[in-house]
Amino acid sequence: MSRMSVLLRGCWLALVAAAVAPALQGCVPLVAAGAVGTGALIAEDRRTSGTYLDDEGIEIKAVARINEKFPDDTHVNATSYNKVVLLTGEVPSEEVRRQVGDIARGIEGVRIVDNELAVGPVSSLSARSSDTYTTSRVKTRFIDARKFQVNHVKVVTEAGVVYLMGLVTREEARDASEIASTTPDVKKVVTLFEYIQAPKENQ
Repeated sequence: MSRMSVLLRGCWLALVAAAVAPALQGCVPLVAAGAVGTGALIAEDRRTSGTYLDDEGIEIKAVARINEKFPDDTHVNATSYNKVVLLTGEVPSEEVRRQVGDIARGIEGVRIVDNELAVGPVSSLSARSSDTYTTSRVKTRFIDARKFQVNHVKVVTEAGVVYLMGLVTREEARDASEIASTTPDVKKVVTLFEYIQAPKENQ
């Protein structure tokens, strides 16, 4: 990734921050900090800058369209990584599950949809908080293990099931899966990785 590409990404994010700042009076420092933080994340990501931003847009569109069509009795999370969309949460029927998957597939740029939605009652706030905590524990253990760069693996937890996404080597995938599966309160690990060649070490 060239230095110019990184600079352009930073400029783009700064412009976005400047555009939304008037609507967030009193939050300008937070907007600026967010722009810088996002720029750093993009620079270190294995996705191209365009794909990174496309993934953000896909998630926003998916959630908006799903909530518009099914405003009640559903809890749907849409996570996009390299234009692969993971759907998690709960819906009231198999028919709604199918329709939600169709909505995600209909978004421009989406390559694959992994529909992991469960048919059943909407989860409680305490259950979702527990899932959020589990995700944090898995990420913390990734950092402590120092086996790979933590932002190369996306972690999503739903009902105690941990989903792992990312562009990773086979070795990184094995390490991430082992760490996640041995984290307390994790019921199951589902890997949705796309594999890349291990980078050659400098001679």
